[in-house]
Amino acid sequence: MPRAHIGLDRRAVVGPVRRRTFGSFVEHLGRCVYTGLYEPDHPTANEDGFRTDVVELVRELGTTTVRYPGGNFVSGFRWEDSVGPREQRPVRRDLSWHSLESNQVGLDEFAKWLKLTGSELMLAVNVATRGILPALDLLEYANHPSGTALSDLRIANGTPEPHDVRMWCLGNEMDGPWQTGFMTADDYGKIAARTAAAMKAADQDLELVVCGSSGSGMPTFGDWERTVLEHSYDYVDYVSCHAYYQVHDGDLGSFLASSVDMEFFIDTVLATADHVGHKRQSKKRMNISFDEWNVWYLEEHKASDEVNDEWRHAPRQLEDVYTVADAVVVGNLLMTLLKRSDRVTSASLAQLVNVIAPIMTEPGGPAWRQTTFHPFSITSRLASGEVLRPVIDAPTYLTARHGEASLVDAVATVDGDRAAVFLVNRDLTENAQVTIDLHGLAATRITEALTLADADPYAKNTLADPLRVVPTANTGAALADGVLTVELPPVSWTAIALG
Repeated sequence: MPRAHIGLDRRAVVGPVRRRTFGSFVEHLGRCVYTGLYEPDHPTANEDGFRTDVVELVRELGTTTVRYPGGNFVSGFRWEDSVGPREQRPVRRDLSWHSLESNQVGLDEFAKWLKLTGSELMLAVNVATRGILPALDLLEYANHPSGTALSDLRIANGTPEPHDVRMWCLGNEMDGPWQTGFMTADDYGKIAARTAAAMKAADQDLELVVCGSSGSGMPTFGDWERTVLEHSYDYVDYVSCHAYYQVHDGDLGSFLASSVDMEFFIDTVLATADHVGHKRQSKKRMNISFDEWNVWYLEEHKASDEVNDEWRHAPRQLEDVYTVADAVVVGNLLMTLLKRSDRVTSASLAQLVNVIAPIMTEPGGPAWRQTTFHPFSITSRLASGEVLRPVIDAPTYLTARHGEASLVDAVATVDGDRAAVFLVNRDLTENAQVTIDLHGLAATRITEALTLADADPYAKNTLADPLRVVPTANTGAALADGVLTVELPPVSWTAIALG
């Protein structure tokens, strides 16, 4: 049985637990919005057409921010289409996902939905096919109190109070040839800088996110960030990162170590951003908005017939059904974001409902939790205060994709006399025995210990069996004389709350 020891020092603070780490993402893609969030004929729908069963699950998930309305969708989006009387809103073709957009849910409706969930709006502007003036118009419509043409239009449309959106994304994945209106780093950096400067002239307290690379495997990775930031550094507050992971060729061992790649991604982007900052002799420290991350079986979807010659409303697209192993990786990726909470101060799990999502729905039927729902919701609920940097002494194994990785990974948070420890066991076949030194913390008892695991790492929750995989109490966890001991099943994620 592999054995690991973890040391926690109350003084080894990475940074505060950022509530925006627990953000998500809603795009007008597939069934994320229509029959996901919004289904007026559903038995649980409220007076605005939103499914209240989904609202309850989103609140349980613990999302704090939601990035909207895309994603690739935003690069062809005309925001004006989505406001005003519904019967007057145009139906448009969405080239990014080859579907029809009815615009029945728009900015004002979505902001109303967010209030039901207690989440903050993070809004993206279309810099790919539009430009500075439409971005300023959207900002005026969304945030100006009253007395201007567009703020008064918002009021006339039934939203008297401004939305007061603080975080804004300057486009989406502009390095990707799949993106409508994609650009070179030089061209994007220039338009992003000019758009950001104009938006800050309207409201200097906005928090602006410039597009980084769409993934660490992009051929321009690193150089893209450098070029874009050399243009926009003085005007923006975040550079974005996007990363998706999946099992390749049945290599579960490499997949379970996906967080190693995420760490590399973060370190490289920060080094590049700091290099640009030093060159500019700037006192600003650029942070990361990791505003798309998840497990996504992209290769399988590329080979499917999801996109065809038909133009359909809300077709079923990218509806991955997640396994226990997928949930362990999602939990581990979230742990990695916490480990870098000094500089990764915002993140968005992509996406929220139906589309590569922790929540699934059936039109006219139930909503249920995917396996990936559980590590996110539990971490959002238990993590508070400050993140501690653990010292991990554990066996390692060699992966084909990510090199050497620890069999056990961990992170901890502490908030006064309360603490939480999050752990993964990447071993495919054996339990791991872990001891955790808590002498530097005030915690004296275990208040909760939950493990997500299954004898079959490929077990899933489905419409037919939505409770196949749920967290269970880890009855082997024990705390004595300042030392916490716990046994971790193979391919598992565990959370332990202490008080």
